[in-house]
Amino acid sequence: MKKGYWVVAYRSISDPSALQAYSKLAGAHVQASGGKALVRTADEVEAFEAGIKNRVVVIEFESYEKALAAYHSDGYKPALEALGSGAERDFRIVAGV
Repeated sequence: MKKGYWVVAYRSISDPSALQAYSKLAGAHVQASGGKALVRTADEVEAFEAGIKNRVVVIEFESYEKALAAYHSDGYKPALEALGSGAERDFRIVAGV
């Protein structure tokens, strides 16, 4: 079974307090859903091509299906609501190799 990953590249952060509220709620939800943070940084990012040097987050799940389920669950909705329009992100869910 392939692992699943949330891969999130932040394009901009317009409301740091909304991001902080989101991070608290999302972190608890990810942990409860069996996710594990592999990358969570804004400090050590080297961007190439069309990339933007900003916050990057990678979360690992036991499977692609569990990564999808965690995103689509009711438990994640409060985190998304807290973030609102406080950040523009490129959020992808991908399967590992």
